[in-house]
Amino acid sequence: MATVQVQNLIKRFDQNIAINNTSLDIEDGMFMVFLGPSGCGKTTTLRCIAGLEIPDGGKILIDGEDVTKLPPSARDIAMVFQQYAIYPHMTVAENLAFPLKAVKTPRPVIEERVQEVAAKLHIERLLNRKPGKLSGGEMQRVAIGRAMVRRPKVFLMDEPLSNLDAKLRTEMRAEIKRLQSDQGATTVYVTHDQLEAMSMADKIAVMYGGILQQVGTPADVYDRPANLFVAGFIGSPAMNFLRCRLAEDRNTLILEGEVPLPVHAAARERFAAAPTGRDLVLGVRPEDVALRHDPQPEFSPVEVYVVEPLGAENIVDIRLAGHVLKVRTLPTFTAKIGDTLYMRIDQSRAHLFDAGTTLALR
Repeated sequence: MATVQVQNLIKRFDQNIAINNTSLDIEDGMFMVFLGPSGCGKTTTLRCIAGLEIPDGGKILIDGEDVTKLPPSARDIAMVFQQYAIYPHMTVAENLAFPLKAVKTPRPVIEERVQEVAAKLHIERLLNRKPGKLSGGEMQRVAIGRAMVRRPKVFLMDEPLSNLDAKLRTEMRAEIKRLQSDQGATTVYVTHDQLEAMSMADKIAVMYGGILQQVGTPADVYDRPANLFVAGFIGSPAMNFLRCRLAEDRNTLILEGEVPLPVHAAARERFAAAPTGRDLVLGVRPEDVALRHDPQPEFSPVEVYVVEPLGAENIVDIRLAGHVLKVRTLPTFTAKIGDTLYMRIDQSRAHLFDAGTTLALR
């Protein structure tokens, strides 16, 4: 397989900057996911790597070779699009064989590779069918197989699961990740779905407004977000944010509305970089809030705003002096709207952000 390097990439559409000076390295065999909302530049970056868009600045290197000005056919890449883009008049076997026939591969080699890929994707029984007789998941497998059969240096996937239903998406996530792992294939995958990114990626590149916000492992971007955007975009339910400031004695966080929240001893080192008296944002994941029915030391009284039972868990929305927080609980935890409960934030896992710059304070 191959390494991919994006160096100071810039892409404009008229006056709009779609990619703003982006640089990142994708290691050999890595599963890299570009994650972000619509319009953030992730697909444009992928298309620049593929050669479908020509950058206005910067370079694309594959295995150390500058391919910025090379056509897609000269880059030894394979792309799987959001739309399946398989030929309706051909059988599955003919669709799989087409990329090899286009480069005049010998027939015995074509037959061998088609059978090999079909076995890996569990579509051997479909080889004589045409796309009109396939389900969405089967068509997606064919599209992936047509990319695999070429054995390219790099696989590029542009939201390949977005047209599938929720159950099939879950199954195909596991299939794609297993195939990538088995082949050791360098893969760049675009999605707006943070669950897909967290479950599949070796590393995630979070993008917003054409700017690369953070690159890291799923654990990095979840547990150590670089800024407010990354913290709020990763995780479901999203991180809770509370406007606050740190008191001069550094022993109390003053929430918006002058609500005091004592700083626990375990969090003082974590909050050591935070300035006093400035506008800050306290970030707390829903699973880092504990709820009890009875009062306890360091637990603050809160009111139940709404309860969302999800089967495997409950999401309890609580109100703390005008602030509403989402809390993840066990499905056996009982609460009703209007109940008084007692809450404790695990401040050793909480985050502080500068309200002005939005950057995390380490």
